[in-house]
Amino acid sequence: MDKAFIPKLERTTLSVKDFGPIAEATIDLRPFTVFVGASNTGKSYLAILLYALHQFFGRADTRISPLLRSYRLQDSSGTRREASAKQTEAINLWLQQAQGGRGLDVALPDEIAALVRPVLRDVGEWAPLLDDEVKRCFGLAASADLIRQSAGGPARVVLRRMFGDDATGCTGYDFAISRGQAQLSSSMPASMPLRIQEARRHRLRWLAQRMATRRFFAPVLVELADSVLHSTVGAFGHPVPYLPADSAGVMHAHKVVVSSLIGRASRAGLDVESPLPALSGVLADFLARLIELSDERGPTESRQLADRLEADILGGSVQVRRSDVGYPSFLYRPAKWKRDIALMNTSSMVSELAPVVLYLRHVVRKGNVIIIEEPESHLHPQMQVAFTGFLAAVVKAGIRVIVTTHSEWVLEGLANLVRLSEVPKSRRSEVAAAGPALTPGEVGAWLFERKRRPKGSLVREIQLDTVRGTFPAGFGDITEGLYNDWATISNLAQNLK
Repeated sequence: MDKAFIPKLERTTLSVKDFGPIAEATIDLRPFTVFVGASNTGKSYLAILLYALHQFFGRADTRISPLLRSYRLQDSSGTRREASAKQTEAINLWLQQAQGGRGLDVALPDEIAALVRPVLRDVGEWAPLLDDEVKRCFGLAASADLIRQSAGGPARVVLRRMFGDDATGCTGYDFAISRGQAQLSSSMPASMPLRIQEARRHRLRWLAQRMATRRFFAPVLVELADSVLHSTVGAFGHPVPYLPADSAGVMHAHKVVVSSLIGRASRAGLDVESPLPALSGVLADFLARLIELSDERGPTESRQLADRLEADILGGSVQVRRSDVGYPSFLYRPAKWKRDIALMNTSSMVSELAPVVLYLRHVVRKGNVIIIEEPESHLHPQMQVAFTGFLAAVVKAGIRVIVTTHSEWVLEGLANLVRLSEVPKSRRSEVAAAGPALTPGEVGAWLFERKRRPKGSLVREIQLDTVRGTFPAGFGDITEGLYNDWATISNLAQNLK
C-alpha cells in the first residue's frame, strides 16, 4: 500500500504487546479499519481495547479534568508556581483577541505552551482511571487477567498520533498492565506546537472575561490542558458506539437483561452471592445507549445515511416508541405498510442492522468512530457486500469505521471499492460496485494469525491482491482445500462404482 495516501495529520497507531491472546500488534488506524482472522486470535480484544481508550479519553471532562483541576502548581521543590508577568500578559492578550471576535490561533503561543506542557506530562495519576475503564469494558475484576499467559512481563498498550513526518510531531501515551499497579506515561516533544480544539474556543472566550487577576490562572490552565489533551488524541477524544456480535440477540432480550440487572441491584449488600452474571462494559453501554436514546436527531448527513440504510438494505424504517414511563420499544415498518411490527418479530438481518440505523440517526456525528463486530452476522452474502458498500459511504461522510469480520464477501466487496478508485470518476457509473470508491490510504486490513512462537497472535497488514481481487486472509486456501476434498471423494465414489 502506498503510504503517501495516508493523511499524515490524522495518522494514529495503536501498539500492544502480550495483551490477551495477542503477542504483538501495531495497527495503523485508518478511516476504514478491518480486523480479520481465525476465532480466538484477539480481534475482539483489540476492538474492545480501542473502545475503552475512546471511552477514557472521550470523557476526559468528567474523569481527567478533576485531576487537572487539583493539579498543584508547584515546582520540584514545592514552591508554588505563578505565571510570570510576561506569561500572564500573553494569556490575557491571547484571550482578549478571542473575546474581540478575531478568534484564537490553533497553536498556543510559546509562553502559554510552556505552562501547559508540565500538566500533560504528569499523567501518572490517570493510570488507575484508565485501568478501571479497561476492567469495566472487559467485565474483569483485575486487568492483570488481560496479560498473555505465557508472557513474562506486563502487557503494554501504546497510543501514538503523528502530526508530521518525524518524531518531533508525535504524541504518545504508554499504558502498562502488570500484576501490581498499572502505570501510564506520556511523551510530547518540546519542539512540537500544542494545539487546541476548535470546539473548545467558546469556553476559552468565556474565561477571557474572568482573566482580570492571577487567581484565574489555574482555571485557564486546566481548560487549555484539557483542550490540548483532546487535540493530541484526535478521534479518541470522543466516546464511540460499539455494536457487539449478535447485537440482534441483545436487542431482542434487552427487557429481560435490564430486569435481571435490576434484580441483581436489589441484592446489593446481601451476603448471598447473586446467580446473575455481570455484564461487560461493552454490553452494558450498548444496552444503555439504546434505552437512553433521546428524541434529538443527529446532523443531516448522519440522518441521511440512516435513511439510505433503511431504503437500500432493510426495505423499511426502524422506529422507537416510548411507553408512559419512558421505556423504549423498537419497531419496524416495512415499506408501504401502514402498521409497525415489533423488532423481535422481524428477520435477523433487520434486527442486526437496526442499531446502526438508530446510532446514525441519534448518536453518531462527523469525526466520530463506530465499532462493529462481525457485521456479516445474519446477512446473506449479497447483503454483506451491500452493507460493506454502505459502510464505505459512512466513511466518505467523515465517520470512521472499525470492523471485525470472518467474511470473504466483506473483504472482496471492500477490495472492489478500493480498486474502483483507480477508475476515472466519469466512468465509475459503468461499474456495478455497491458503494463509493475508497482510496488505498482510507482502508487498512489487518490479519490476526495464531503462532506457536511466541505462543499467541501476531498481527500484520494485508495488502490488496489485484490479481485475486481481495485482501488475502486465507479464505482461498479453505476453498481450495474443500475442492481438493471434493475431487478425492468423487474419485473414490467413481472407483467404487
